Amino acid sequence: MGEVIYEIHPNLCTECVGHYDQPQCQLFCPVDCIPLDPEHVESQDELMDKYKNLIAQKSTSN
Repeated sequence: MGEVIYEIHPNLCTECVGHYDQPQCQLFCPVDCIPLDPEHVESQDELMDKYKNLIAQKSTSN
């Protein structure tokens, strides 16, 4: 959570790849205000790799 708004950290966001068919933040945001960052475009394969790395980090930190 940012000072005034919620912020999505691009290094932690997989656009829900690995969990859902579409990004849940965009699906459930009541004001349709979550744009994709044109300066941080990732392919589905890159997002899946990020998802796998995050899951691996989480399982080794327990």
